Parts: sequence; C-alpha cells; structure tokens
Amino acid sequence: MELQDASNALTALSQTSRLELFRLLVTSGDEGMPAGEISTALGIPKPTLSFHLKELSTAGLIAPERHGRSITYKINVDGIRSLMEFLTEDCCQGRPELCNISSTSSTSSNSLPTNLL
Repeated sequence: MELQDASNALTALSQTSRLELFRLLVTSGDEGMPAGEISTALGIPKPTLSFHLKELSTAGLIAPERHGRSITYKINVDGIRSLMEFLTEDCCQGRPELCNISSTSSTSSNSLPTNLL
C-alpha cells in the first residue's frame, strides 16, 4: 500500500458515522449487510448512508456485491490487511511479535487476524 492510499483509508475512517459503519460491517462477517439494514441499524438516512458507503468503498475498505436489484456491502479483507500491514510495517523496530501483532500470512485469505477485530 502506498502512503496516499493509506491516507485515503484513514481519512475515510476518521468520520464517526463511517467508522461506526465499518465496525458494523466487520461484525457482519462474510454475509455482509444490505444498505437498508445498515441504514436501520445505524439510524442513518439512506442518501447520507450512500455517501458514506461510497467513501469507504473508494478507500478500499468495503466492497459492494450486487444481488439482483439489491446491493450487499462487505468488508474488503485485502484492503484492510494492506492497511494494517502498512501501519505495522516498521512496528517495534521490525519485530512485530513484540507488539503482539500476528503475521497476516498465517491467516486465511478470507478472514482477518482475530487480534485485529
């Protein structure tokens, strides 16, 4: 991940509603959530939610998945993993085990390390 990409992702997460939305999608797992359910769960009007979803998607943190006429949103594990690797690249003077950060290579490709959730 490049510096500008990391900055974009962190900027997307720096807004309270988007951070809350992101955390909700993390807990939804592989199923994700349709926009209507997200709107109801967070109490965010649909036009506002659409803007937040676009920002998180553009930042590479979530991904839309179309099912007929509806769209389900899920976390983008690869995008999150890239951001975490970028942030911890030089952690603890190159010894991430000192910071209790699991190697992302030891996790499955479809899930995040449990210490990141």
